[in-house]
Amino acid sequence: MTAAGTIEKTEVVIVGAGQAGIAMSEHLSRAGVRHVVLERDRIAERWRTGRWDRLVTNGPAWHDRFPGLEFEDGPEAFVGKDRVAAYFESYVEKFSVPVRTGVEVRAVTPLSGRQGFSVETSDGMLEADFVVAATGAFQVPLIPQIVPETPALLQIHSAAYRNPESLPDGAVLVVGSGSSGAQIAAELQAAGRSVYLSLGPHDRPPRRYRGRDFVWWLGVLNLWDREASPDSEHTTIAVSGVDGGRTVDFRKLAEGGMTLLGRTQSYSEGILTLADDLKTNLDNGDANYLALLDAADAYIAENGLDLPEEPEARRIAADPDCVSAPLLTLDLKRAGISTIIWATGYGSDYSWLKADVTDERGRPKHQRGVSDEPGIYFLGLPWQTRRGSSFIWGVWYDAGYIADHIVKQRGYHAYRPPA
Repeated sequence: MTAAGTIEKTEVVIVGAGQAGIAMSEHLSRAGVRHVVLERDRIAERWRTGRWDRLVTNGPAWHDRFPGLEFEDGPEAFVGKDRVAAYFESYVEKFSVPVRTGVEVRAVTPLSGRQGFSVETSDGMLEADFVVAATGAFQVPLIPQIVPETPALLQIHSAAYRNPESLPDGAVLVVGSGSSGAQIAAELQAAGRSVYLSLGPHDRPPRRYRGRDFVWWLGVLNLWDREASPDSEHTTIAVSGVDGGRTVDFRKLAEGGMTLLGRTQSYSEGILTLADDLKTNLDNGDANYLALLDAADAYIAENGLDLPEEPEARRIAADPDCVSAPLLTLDLKRAGISTIIWATGYGSDYSWLKADVTDERGRPKHQRGVSDEPGIYFLGLPWQTRRGSSFIWGVWYDAGYIADHIVKQRGYHAYRPPA
């Protein structure tokens, strides 16, 4: 940092060197704002160690990237997690992002009687006018307290899953109908495992329709820019980039032997109780799927596009037995289940921010990333400004908004009235 007895000062401290922190740095550099990026681990650490082995991006490389650098894998590739980490390392080098790795931020405290913040780190103290919490959406893996720990049953979060071979022999219960749950369940089934999948409410877009990827459709239909509604953050999306991208179809997974279940509710003496909502959740997912096809067809007609018709895309398979006669209880031992993988999302940990910036549930209090505490910002949150906020390309645009806000505040701070 600086010589002993002195405190380093900068305009902005960015906490986190994942996609959010790197995007923030680029925009601040363009605006000529002095800053530093502090990362307790390595650049893009979550992509390295917080994902399973075969994970790929959920969007093609032409879309899921920053504007300033393309992936070497080709525009239509769904890039593997290690290649994504390498991409961000290259971005840091290309744009000279001032990252300091191995530096943990322990506390950020408003300065007493003057503007700015004291930043306590594992490498000393800093002072900054502004602080951006760019620690992203995947901080604390959440496992519901439903099934007690027992030696005969391995329970892990999807963040700790690596591959089928790493699990003990036996059937696997996957809880969660988002992209992680759907992809992990399909991977386990392809590896010959007996799989049970507990589904909640979800959106289920087509991977491609009439020659265009769903990310293109959401773009031209302005759906990526749809702002958050009260229930937006609770809706998961089931999509996959595996093997060149595929539409997630839970009924087809069931046809292949997977047992679909409703939401996991409770547990007692070896028996799991399930909600009677499986068919409702599947039907609502189908309705979301068909609605996007309808919107795409209308867009094609209105704009005179020459894109091939795809009537097969509208065929929904018949309900498999596990849907028409759903299980409402599941005896884990009798089913041979040795592992539960909880693909149940993440919580936040902003305990290091010593200011009134979170609500009673620990979630950031903010407007488009601007917190209630002047000078503190959040970046990389789901639905921060729009549907696409937590995606690679979406966080880049949100970072631009925050950088503009910092520049405006910087101007106010510099103002001095005439004598």
